Amino acid sequence: MTRKQIEAIRNHPKVQIGIASYYGKEFHRKLTANGQKFNMYRVSAAHKTLPLGTKIRVTNLSNGKSLKVIINDRGPFAKGRILDLSYRAAQKLGFVNQGTTKVRIDVLNLGDNKYYK
Repeated sequence: MTRKQIEAIRNHPKVQIGIASYYGKEFHRKLTANGQKFNMYRVSAAHKTLPLGTKIRVTNLSNGKSLKVIINDRGPFAKGRILDLSYRAAQKLGFVNQGTTKVRIDVLNLGDNKYYK
């Protein structure tokens, strides 16, 4: 990574609040940004700027359920959303029927942006 990228990561907010959505069937078994195959039945997440491999805690602000997740993909690409979760993560957080929910993201441990071949 460049010096500028490292500084951007260090200065990244440790807490974010916004709208999360989930993705599933159409991406199941396709490659994620870190090179691993996406499995909609496992807990994972996509974020636009956090380094790949970053551990976060996601809290559904409408019901208080929370979950630890690792960022392994990039997205969401829908305007106004800050996080895309796997189908399983959305189930555990209790918003599959709604499609989106307001969440709080707490960064627990920054990842190394590692890409798997």
